[in-house]
Amino acid sequence: MTEVSVVVHANADVLASAVAARLAVRMIDAQAERGVATIVLTGGRIAERTYAALAASTVRDAVDWGRVDLWWGDERFLPGGDPERNETQVRAALLESLPLSPDRVHPMPASDGPDGDDPEAAAAHYTDALAASAGGGHQRLPHFDVVLLGIGEDGHVASVFPEHPVAYDTRPCSAVRGSPKPPPIRLTLTFAALNTADDVWIIASGDDKANAVGLALAGAGPVQVPAAGVHGTQRTMWLLDRAAAADVSPRLRSLR
Repeated sequence: MTEVSVVVHANADVLASAVAARLAVRMIDAQAERGVATIVLTGGRIAERTYAALAASTVRDAVDWGRVDLWWGDERFLPGGDPERNETQVRAALLESLPLSPDRVHPMPASDGPDGDDPEAAAAHYTDALAASAGGGHQRLPHFDVVLLGIGEDGHVASVFPEHPVAYDTRPCSAVRGSPKPPPIRLTLTFAALNTADDVWIIASGDDKANAVGLALAGAGPVQVPAAGVHGTQRTMWLLDRAAAADVSPRLRSLR
């Protein structure tokens, strides 16, 4: 059974620095154990600050970046290089400063990519890439050490939105049409993929996230509050600042 922990930091800056350091150590440990670290990236304000903190940290040099595999948890289905794409955000904040192996970086397809403006074809393309990385056979997914996730004010994670049919999808990657948050067309890993990771880390900052965080930790249903439906096979961590943790039961909190 997964271990669930809630760690509360003083503010967004401390949270971003702490998550960056935690992530570096987690990658170092994964490389020591398996030779490679595999991380699923997320987008959003606090994620961008976390990536920038990691880029500026001296601990990043302890990671062998040539042995890090990077995937994305979701993406806005927009042209490559669009500033609204999660890929664009993380490349600018972190990846451009790292000695990564290009064939280990796996962004989700763009709307001007080889699949054109067909998000279903793009999702199938990403599903195939995941399976190929897993080594074929019946294995559909590579080993994920950590899935990083933000949380929306409505409780969505990745691009799994409340009451959206994608919450029931058993394919690893799905197209999302009619997203309540623009842009309306997206790609996302589903619960079927997200919940295979050793660790799932949900990172939240700000009082606008407090209600969603509180509902998810209070046992809300995963279709109504998708953040309640994600969990690691070994550990699920809620990494919060004090504002985001305002509605969390005090008995669940570990203050830092």
